[in-house]
Amino acid sequence: MGRRNAVIGLITTTYNDDTDKYVDSSPREVFAEKKSIRQSEFYQAQATGLRPELTFVVWADEYNDEQKLSFEGNEYNIIRTFEKDEKETELICSGLVNKGA
Repeated sequence: MGRRNAVIGLITTTYNDDTDKYVDSSPREVFAEKKSIRQSEFYQAQATGLRPELTFVVWADEYNDEQKLSFEGNEYNIIRTFEKDEKETELICSGLVNKGA
């Protein structure tokens, strides 16, 4: 178990029927361990048009299926999660390769 010395903001995206738009919640801050992207993760994501940038490990009971997170002023999509064990969940984060397209 590593040190959780990074603070991330978990963000839930929901659809608002009244405005016909998707709305992001305010980030809910939790402590996380920042890790490197594994080579296998990088190539799997590249094949689907995504660019993995960061991986974080959080306590499993603190992750509630959020779709995005913020870290150091930037927002990232959570492209995959992996339950390491019953206590920890790994979040693989990415931005889209074609953000402007």
